[in-house]
Amino acid sequence: MRIAVTGSIATDHLMVFEGRFADSLVVEQLDRLALSFLVEDLDIRRGGVGANIAFGLAVLGQRPLLVGAVGEDFAEYRSWLERHGVDCSGIRVSDLRHTARFICTTDRDQAQIASFYAGAMREAREIELAPLMAGRPVDLVVVSPNDPEAMRRHTEEARFRGVPFAADPSQQLAWSEGPLIRELVDGAAYLFSNEYEAALITRKTGWSDDEVLERVGVRVVTHGKDGVRVERRGAAPVQVPVVPARAVADPTGVGDAFRAGFLAGLARSLPLERCAQVGCLLATHVLETVGTQEYRIEPSEALDRFAGVYGPDAAAEVAAHLVGAVPA
Repeated sequence: MRIAVTGSIATDHLMVFEGRFADSLVVEQLDRLALSFLVEDLDIRRGGVGANIAFGLAVLGQRPLLVGAVGEDFAEYRSWLERHGVDCSGIRVSDLRHTARFICTTDRDQAQIASFYAGAMREAREIELAPLMAGRPVDLVVVSPNDPEAMRRHTEEARFRGVPFAADPSQQLAWSEGPLIRELVDGAAYLFSNEYEAALITRKTGWSDDEVLERVGVRVVTHGKDGVRVERRGAAPVQVPVVPARAVADPTGVGDAFRAGFLAGLARSLPLERCAQVGCLLATHVLETVGTQEYRIEPSEALDRFAGVYGPDAAAEVAAHLVGAVPA
């Protein structure tokens, strides 16, 4: 099964200010604000939802096609992804803009001042999927957060060409209006969201939960520490618990890893319950690691953890697939 992952590709520039922003703010002078802060640390991480999902699929032995737009500063990041098994032939390189980046400074009170530069991501709307599928068809298109027009275009093209698509609007739901959300969701083979985003979908589209389920093949809703709920028409919902974390290092990218694990299960023709369980396993690996693409899978250890939560029969069913994971 060949999966094309469309979505954002970005770098995160994370800085730490040891003081408090509030100590430098004068309320009466906010209209003339001009401040700078001396930061202690700078952590540059690879990120972007599309890239994170593609990386997770590659960790589990798949070779996903990543589709997105970047700048000429992407060379080192490209090398990293390709070295870890991601097909980057679907990436457009802008002549004018840099790769998208998130720049954030956090003070000792965990207050944050941040900016997001979309940059080359704006050009993702220029990418046509058909040439990327010539000679080697795609079995599933994942439409994850990206330039809004790119998300609309890739969804429309998947429909037009009869290629099943997975809708993952997540971060773009907050600002999107009902008509756009309906376009992105209607007809999806799979719809991914967390609990809050699921509520946004129903409120902004005007559809009830049942009406959403009528318009998609499978609805997958994550509930944080309470696990995952998988629903499809005509079948009882499936509730899957999480794999307990040994330590919580950083929650960033956990949802992306879950999607990667779920999709890897689909690629291996596993039942939906097993797909969600593999997703939970991969999500926990990210939760235990600083950075969205710094984790690895040790197949034998991962299988033991899987069996400890989901039982030996479930572990036996996925054993061959986890053995195919790329070892640390």
